[in-house]
Amino acid sequence: MDTKVIGHRTPRVDGEFKLTGQADYTVDWRAQDMLYGYPVPASIAHGVLETLHLDTARAMPGVVDIFHHGHFPALYRSPSSSAHQDQVSEVRLPFEDERIYYDGQYIALVVAETFEQARAAAYAVRADYRQESDAMASLLDTDQEGDLLDSQGVSRGDPDNAFDKAPVRVDHTYQIAAESHMQMEMHATLAEWRDERLIVHESSQGVVYQHKAMARIFGLPDESVEVISHYIGSGFGNKLFMWPHAVATAGAAQMLGRPVKTILPRQQDMESGGNRPASRQRLRLAAARDGKLLSIRHDSTTETSFVHRYVDAVGSATPSLYACDNLATSQRLLEVNHGTPCPMRGPGETSGIYALETALDELAIALDMDPLELRRRNHAEKDPANGLPWSSKHLDDCYASAAKRFGWEKRDPTPGAMRDGDEILGWGMATSSWPAMRMPCSARVELRADGSVLAACGTQDIGTGTYTVVAQTVAELSGVPLKDIEVSLGESSLPAGPLSGGSMVTATALPAVAAALRDAFDALKEVAIGENGAFEGSDPESLEVEGGALMDKQGKRVSFGEILDGQKLGSVNGEGQAAPGDEKGQYSFRSFGAHFVEVRWDPGISRIRVARVVSSIDIGRAINPSAARNQVEGSIVMGIGMALTEKLDYDPRDGRLINNNYADYIVPCHADMPEIDVELLDNPDYAFNEFGARGIGEIGLTGIAAAIGNAVHHATGKRIRDLPITLDKLMES
Repeated sequence: MDTKVIGHRTPRVDGEFKLTGQADYTVDWRAQDMLYGYPVPASIAHGVLETLHLDTARAMPGVVDIFHHGHFPALYRSPSSSAHQDQVSEVRLPFEDERIYYDGQYIALVVAETFEQARAAAYAVRADYRQESDAMASLLDTDQEGDLLDSQGVSRGDPDNAFDKAPVRVDHTYQIAAESHMQMEMHATLAEWRDERLIVHESSQGVVYQHKAMARIFGLPDESVEVISHYIGSGFGNKLFMWPHAVATAGAAQMLGRPVKTILPRQQDMESGGNRPASRQRLRLAAARDGKLLSIRHDSTTETSFVHRYVDAVGSATPSLYACDNLATSQRLLEVNHGTPCPMRGPGETSGIYALETALDELAIALDMDPLELRRRNHAEKDPANGLPWSSKHLDDCYASAAKRFGWEKRDPTPGAMRDGDEILGWGMATSSWPAMRMPCSARVELRADGSVLAACGTQDIGTGTYTVVAQTVAELSGVPLKDIEVSLGESSLPAGPLSGGSMVTATALPAVAAALRDAFDALKEVAIGENGAFEGSDPESLEVEGGALMDKQGKRVSFGEILDGQKLGSVNGEGQAAPGDEKGQYSFRSFGAHFVEVRWDPGISRIRVARVVSSIDIGRAINPSAARNQVEGSIVMGIGMALTEKLDYDPRDGRLINNNYADYIVPCHADMPEIDVELLDNPDYAFNEFGARGIGEIGLTGIAAAIGNAVHHATGKRIRDLPITLDKLMES
């Protein structure tokens, strides 16, 4: 019987629960005697709250209390958990003082018996402000550069001198508007205090990290806090942070002695739940006549807020992507009056690779060279950033396969030369890339007398398929059918697991699960060889695991359940840990891919659309190819939005967010979908981990906006360097 499930298409093990409504998302949880919270947002972006008028709201039906500055528990600040030294700052607590730093900042929390009553009363709260006129609305509205970040600067060779002496040069600035994550599930928190113990149900991409933060903020020992997040309706990074509504909800529940649940509406989610920050990036590239890169300068400015320092490291991929002896990157950070930015799918590198890959297209035109050929001529055989060999790199294969499937050899390089009826075709391409990351992780496995297996880890599944890949790992190594495997995730009380971010959960969690499973096998073997055991007196090394059973060299085979049942045991447990090791100093770990895009421009009706996308991605081994391919397809759709439609509009007069809703913030819909052809190369990276798998969630988004922008230039002859590429920009003469 073929028990191999890793690397094979596997239906989601949690699919039935989601389809039948059994999946317990945060908003589905109820607690006895539960109340509802509804935040009151500020209606200015810069100034001071002078007076809150609460009498009308307090008198409304069902209102229990209204929390605000002056009526909220004293809490401890929690230092940021960021690894970047530029982000070591304290997380601002709700209602700390009466300064207003951004539109939508919470000034109060209404708590009532029902959600509708809390919302109605929140609308009835009135506030007086002293509005200040010098709000910094957006990076895109100013020439200010912000503070230089020492940690983001990289330099090798002499890029300035090499640039000045080079025969072919390009020097352009690229801007990207701030974007909203627009995840399906809203942020939600249910906080309950039980005998001085805080239980939080949260839509979170990091239950272990929120658990630590809550414990510090409320001055509790770690064991007195539990954070639970079994199912998440996506997050794309905005649920990596713990936002003010969560602390406000827990504080209100503590003061009232009753559970409180807060569900953010879309408007508040967009104002106070994070965004991809706007960026301004200047790229200076220089090359020899044969296309060899002689100099790369990548200087950037990104946004952060006045309440928390967040760095979107847009230049982080540039030192590694192409062979170039002379390179420098720098980054500045500018404080603006809107909610704190945070990671958004492919943080930093999605924005940075857009600028780099667009500049390379412009350099190819200056060289009169095919854009694909330019990239091939600057292929980096080892990581230029540190000199280490790649653990595995098959970018050339990605280029070759995707170009062939796309038909790139038929491309006429003259802008506007390729037509199909009334439509002008534009063909563009770009490289995609994302670092391969692992973190320390622990897991627990339980082999049960009924033949089932439980695998538990304190990470979470944000909709990407973590439940399934963990189950696949157990099935592969144990031979137990998937239907008999239970996976427990999303609880901070479980063995500590990673954030669901950075495309690192699969590579991080699976080795730990495997270690725990092997530890459980060892425990089972000790039971089996003991007195009256199924293999009494045998050497445990002689026993092999096969098909949910132990088997000796003579062919005797006894199932896990029979071994345990025979000894009147309900289960045996195994614990396992895994972490990066010496390989970090031996190899550079990164995934690569290529996107080829066809856009169609109809100048008669001023319509631009993405018609076709062909991609090849090398992520090592895909544990579940169907789910992995779906991740890339979703990234491509997000890239269409980034390239053509998505932008957070802040009023330059006062910094208020104008389009904080799904009607005015434009995302791609079904009618915008192109033909999508995604290929996943199968080149296991065993230097990275025993399963050969690298992450998939982020890489598909990197490069896609650049490929679209390059295709738009090929179709229209217009180089739009500010995203999104909206029709008004294309229609300008």
